[in-house]
Order: sequence, then structure tokens, then C-alpha cells
Amino acid sequence: MSQKKLKVGVLGATGMVGQRFVALLENHPWYEVSLVAASANSAGQKYADAVKGRWALKSAIPAATAALTVQNASAVAAIADQVDFVFCAVDMPKDETAKLEEDYARHETPVVSNNSAHRGTPDVPMMVPEVNPEHAGVVEAQRKRLGTRRGFIAVKPNCSLQSYVPAIHPLWKFGPKKIAVATYQAISGAGKTFESWPEMVDNVIPFIKGEEEKSEKEPMKIWGRIEGGKIVAAAEPVITAQCIRVPASDGHLAAVFVQFERRPSKDDVLELWKSFSGKPQKLGLPSAPKPFLHYFEDEARPQTRLDRDAGNGMAVTIGRLRPDALFDWRFVCLSHNTVRGAAGGAVLTAELLTADGWLQGK
Repeated sequence: MSQKKLKVGVLGATGMVGQRFVALLENHPWYEVSLVAASANSAGQKYADAVKGRWALKSAIPAATAALTVQNASAVAAIADQVDFVFCAVDMPKDETAKLEEDYARHETPVVSNNSAHRGTPDVPMMVPEVNPEHAGVVEAQRKRLGTRRGFIAVKPNCSLQSYVPAIHPLWKFGPKKIAVATYQAISGAGKTFESWPEMVDNVIPFIKGEEEKSEKEPMKIWGRIEGGKIVAAAEPVITAQCIRVPASDGHLAAVFVQFERRPSKDDVLELWKSFSGKPQKLGLPSAPKPFLHYFEDEARPQTRLDRDAGNGMAVTIGRLRPDALFDWRFVCLSHNTVRGAAGGAVLTAELLTADGWLQGK
């Protein structure tokens, strides 16, 4: 990387994920937050004033960003002239988000998005950087469709699958056929804290709108292949999911059951988890955790409060690997939903795209 940092804008900067972007990018070696944007209601305020009383993180607001004036995220042309690319975490209807992201791309400003609007778009890469870095190659076809030279959209997948997809991927050679998963998801996944959502104290809600469909379908695109300028979803494994909201502030825990075409031994599974290293680790990207996957021998781990911050919130922790009476193996795994599962995953995706030459200065 050049010593000159890329100028980055954060769209939706006042929301919980936007705040996480701002915090993670403080002192980033490659990127500088030079612009923050949100809705018209926040536009014109200093960032510190716009988030006053609703800054959701334990860390302080970065001083350099606190002094920035919030711009209107809908002012695409004006913002595109000021930044090299943008991270997107806007809270808008899906169709409006999709249009906004394409508008930025057509203004030759790449978008790395936390939103779901383009996850199903066939020529938009949806990346877990350690799992499917090769999907960045579809950007060339997307640029042809959009008629752009440098503008494009890349997205990260839903937070609900960020723990179990990375744990299954190293076992791919054994042919996973069926997966059943139950996720126990923190309230920050809904953009909430216990102060703003007191109904969640001492409570469990057995439904999160849209999460189960995303948990079942999005992994198939991640495990798909590029063909004819589009990502064709994998046909297997078949996934069934239940997603449950639990009273934890951060961290999504998953209970996973897997049936394979060829059943691996326990030693096989543990060795593959231990030795797995993705492209971000091999390139030494700034946000890449080492190790990416960590297995606990302690049967009471991973625990949400103790282990969600592993690898600065970017690692996946795994435990309780044991035989299953209906499937081959079962285990539990954990990821930080607003770091690895949201802003951090998008930052790592941007780092990979930068390292591979897809993101450059204007």
C-alpha cells in the first residue's frame, strides 16, 4: 500500500453500524474518514452533536470525526467528488438503498455496503474475505453493466451466518450435505441497547424478521461460482435455520449440526480448523485476525460475553465439537455481530479489494 491514505465516506454514520465504522476506522493505516453522511435530519450538524445521547459504543467518539459536519447521504454527486469510496450503513427501505448505492457506483465511487439491498444481485460480490475472495472477480462484469470505469458495489453477508459459515468452510472437501443451525443473536443486531430496548431484559424472542431466510440462502451465494459474469449459487448444502433474539448486548452464538457426504474424523475437523488461514491472513491485511478460527477445549466455551471480542472482534470462536445422533457432528460457534458481522467485515472486505487493486485513489 502507498503511504497516502484513501479518503473514505461513511453513509449512515449516525446509526449503530455507522458508529462502529467510525470507531474501527480511527487510525486505520490505509483509510481516512474524511466525510460522514446521514439523513437530512442530521445533515448540517457536527457529528458529535448528531450522535449526542445515542453514541452506543464504549469507546469515545474519535476526535477527528467528531468535528466533521454531517452531510446529506442523498447528495451523491457532491459526496462522490470528495471521497475515493464509501462504506454504506444507511437505514432506508431496501429499494431506496439499492438505488442510492447504484447512484454512487455510477458516479465512479465504489460502495462497500453493510446493507442487504444488493446481496441478491448476481454480479455484486457478497464476501466473507477468508471464504470467497475470488468473487471479487465479478466486479468486472458489474462495471460493464453499470457503464462505469471504477465504480462498483460489494457487500458483506448477514450477521447471522458469520460464525457458522467460516467454521464449515474449511471442511468443504468432506462435502457438507445438510446443515441445521439455531442462532442466538444479540440486541445490537437490531440496532438496540438495553437502554433503548428494556423489553429485552430477562427475555427471549423466538423470531427475527427476515433472518432465517438470509441464514439459509446467503451461504449458497457465498459458496457459489462465477459463471457468465454472474455468481451462480451453490446447490448444496441444504440449510435450515432458526434465529432467536437473546438478552446479550453483542455477539451472535450459533448451535450447528452438519451431515457430510464423507464423515470426517474429530481429528480431521480440529486440524482443519486449527490450520485454516484465508487470503486476508496470508496477505497480512490490517483487520485480519490471526488466527481466524479458534477452538476451545473447555466445554463451557465460547461464551458470548467472554469471547465475542476475540481477534479484536474479527475472529470466530468454536467449541463443543461432538458426534450427533441425527447428523454427523455438532458444535457451537460465536462471532461479534457488529464487528465481524457488520462494520468490521466490510472494512476487511475493503482491505482485500484494495490489496487486489479494485479500490484505488481517484
